[in-house]
Amino acid sequence: MANHKSSLKRIRQEEKRRLHNRYYGKTMRNAVRKLRSTTDKAAATAMYPSITKLLDKLAKTNVIHKNKANNLKSKLAIYINKLA
Repeated sequence: MANHKSSLKRIRQEEKRRLHNRYYGKTMRNAVRKLRSTTDKAAATAMYPSITKLLDKLAKTNVIHKNKANNLKSKLAIYINKLA
């Protein structure tokens, strides 16, 4: 176990951040899944801006890598354009 006050604090902070990142990572994955399961183009188009906003926020705070966010946004846009 840690011996210094600063290392104990660091452990507390890391645990808090880990839970925060896990929550938002899971929320992001569920949102992407929900859009991919949509077959209605109008509904998918309406959902797309909120999902891109979420992806950009997570990339900005380093929860996910910025290239991953851009790849997901690109793939979702391609999916929406293919819907009839």
